[in-house]
Amino acid sequence: MTSVTNLGFPRIGARRELKRALESHWRGETDAAQLQATAAGLRARHWKLQREAGVDLPPSNDFSLYDHVLDTAFLFDAIPERYRALAERDPLAAYFAMARGLQKPGIDLHALEMTKWFDTNYHYLVPELHAGQRFALRGDKPLAEYREARALGIETRPVLLGPVSFLLLSKTTDGSHPLDLLDALLPVYVQLLTALKDAGAQWVQLDEPVLVQDLDDAARAAFERAYAHLAEAPHPDILLATYFGALDDNLALAAALPVQGLHVDLVRAPEQLDAVLRALPAGRVLSLGLVDGRNIWRNPLDNALILARYARGHRGDGPLWLAPSCSLLHCPVDLTLEKKLDAELRGWLAFSRQKLDELRLLADALDGHAGTEAALAQAREAVEARRRSPRVHNAAVKARVAALTAADATRATPHAQRLPLQAAALRLPPFPTTTIGSFPQTLEVREARARNKAGKLADADYEAFLERQTEQCVREQERIGLDVLVHGEFERNDMVEYFGEQLDGFAFTGNGWVQSYGSRCVKPPVIYGDVSRPAPMTVRWSQYAQSLTDKPMKGMLTGPVTVLQWSFVRDDQERAQTCRQIALALRDEVNDLEAAGIAAIQIDEPALREGLPLRRAQWPAYLGWAVEAFRISASGVGDATQIHTHMCYAQFNDIIDSVAALDADVISIETSRSRMELLDAFARFDYPNQVGPGVYDIHSPRVPDRSEMVDLLRKAAEVLPARKLWVNPDCGLKTRGWAETRAALTALVEAAREMRGEAVAA
Repeated sequence: MTSVTNLGFPRIGARRELKRALESHWRGETDAAQLQATAAGLRARHWKLQREAGVDLPPSNDFSLYDHVLDTAFLFDAIPERYRALAERDPLAAYFAMARGLQKPGIDLHALEMTKWFDTNYHYLVPELHAGQRFALRGDKPLAEYREARALGIETRPVLLGPVSFLLLSKTTDGSHPLDLLDALLPVYVQLLTALKDAGAQWVQLDEPVLVQDLDDAARAAFERAYAHLAEAPHPDILLATYFGALDDNLALAAALPVQGLHVDLVRAPEQLDAVLRALPAGRVLSLGLVDGRNIWRNPLDNALILARYARGHRGDGPLWLAPSCSLLHCPVDLTLEKKLDAELRGWLAFSRQKLDELRLLADALDGHAGTEAALAQAREAVEARRRSPRVHNAAVKARVAALTAADATRATPHAQRLPLQAAALRLPPFPTTTIGSFPQTLEVREARARNKAGKLADADYEAFLERQTEQCVREQERIGLDVLVHGEFERNDMVEYFGEQLDGFAFTGNGWVQSYGSRCVKPPVIYGDVSRPAPMTVRWSQYAQSLTDKPMKGMLTGPVTVLQWSFVRDDQERAQTCRQIALALRDEVNDLEAAGIAAIQIDEPALREGLPLRRAQWPAYLGWAVEAFRISASGVGDATQIHTHMCYAQFNDIIDSVAALDADVISIETSRSRMELLDAFARFDYPNQVGPGVYDIHSPRVPDRSEMVDLLRKAAEVLPARKLWVNPDCGLKTRGWAETRAALTALVEAAREMRGEAVAA
């Protein structure tokens, strides 16, 4: 019999129950026991749901209160010294301090760095390690959650981040190599695996996603040494899980490791199946990732069944498991909650619960169960209906993309010639100050938006409310003394959803939530068809805000690559073509903002690095069309209009030439958590344009003071000329409160003024 399994399930709950429980706990409204009770209820519900869907062996320890990489670091006592005293007194408080920072009388702790999980929009906390690091088993989370499921009568497969991936995803604070710590780490893995076996676990899943990346000889040797060591001690059978791409030149390594099963992603890389079948030793379990764990379309089950039957034919009676391509962490929970989607569109979709149904159908069909043909025919028709639907295709949009030329992606003159024109238009001081765009979305703002959507607040009254909020925000910025203002984005629900709602080719779910980090959840738009802009989207609010002040007002847009990456994207055409369509829609908006008198326009691209393929050989093709798309959106304006962009929580060293190729006049980046480390790439490259290194970590509730920001700016001025530097937070202020925002921005402006004084004195 073919088994159905799963690599991981969404943590947040179908209605974001975990988000609400976390934020209630952080506000001090509920205690740790209440938070843990909510978490236990979610785990029980999800295990039962998976079993009801026909999953033979669901995962455990895939749940996290914040992040699974942070869980791993905490589990193995990789706790930086600054958190150590708190961890001894209150482990949960220390855990959240590592994630979010902590500031209260007598305690001021910075959070760990945060960056993207491979090429997804999920963020993980980067463990901090050092030479001589000691590891120890701290707590028993994997063991406790395995026992928790077993008490419900459900056998699970505990999930752990594998030792080599854990080290390679970490950073060291002293310049040593993380893999030097492998021998110190392995005994703790052995201890945990032995405890799981003693508890009755039959299988354990070790996630090693770095196996789909380019590995050097040291990493390959680390895999061989690590798994040879783990094999020597008692342990459950090990499923080595890879995902997000093909094993390629790491296939022989993965197949030779002494494990009992191997999972491969056949959605991202179906072409690897033949090689996997040849390389995998007889008797080893092969887990086929056949349904897409990262998108929401119904899967082409006929194609998946062909792959499964091909594998069955080559393996005979060898054990075969069917699974999603990766953890379902990246998908919403349940399509049945979508009551407002039209029937046609809803028929094209599958959320996590429905993907498990698809896997059960594939397994039953593979095993020759009666009654599967009708269900397969229904699935086939749903896929074909989407392909044929006239709402998917727009000939005018396709023609406009086909007519693009190199001139459409090129500013009229180089930045050096644009700079004096922009300086004359904006009249800014050295170290100019600005923010990234959004200001606090208070409960009052969110309630007004909800009441308007529900028809309980008239459009005219809602518009008047937004005007008052915008004016208050402008006045607040003037009082604080910022140089380039923003309108605050009170009309926007989300930096991608807001634009998608005004573009043709997009649709929206009611409960299609996925986790971005911690309690931060996003509801990605669904790009189902050709994209175009029927009317201006942001001009009204930028123009209104500019009418309130003599200071420059910055227009705020989300860039084409980020709109693409942070949406559920159609899979019936190349992503590059969809991105160009979005870029043309944004180009129209940029041109309209300029015509409305907006002299500075920010086109955010925080997802540029995120979309980078995991293999270097594929980078040039992606970066070529990604940079082109940004330039299409920005290149229709005159030389005096200043184009900004923003990027956050990504490493730029290896793509700095492409960042420069965007030709944005100003780029703002996240640097406060890394203490300006990310600026090194800009200095080594001699980045030609202006840079705003973030000096305020908005993902933490702590408020830095002026001296801390001055210290960061001095570090920045050591590597970049002062004339190139702007002063700004790391990211938008939407999630922060007004009190902390005022305090932090006041300190930011004071820091900029101090730097100006130092520059004059020098």
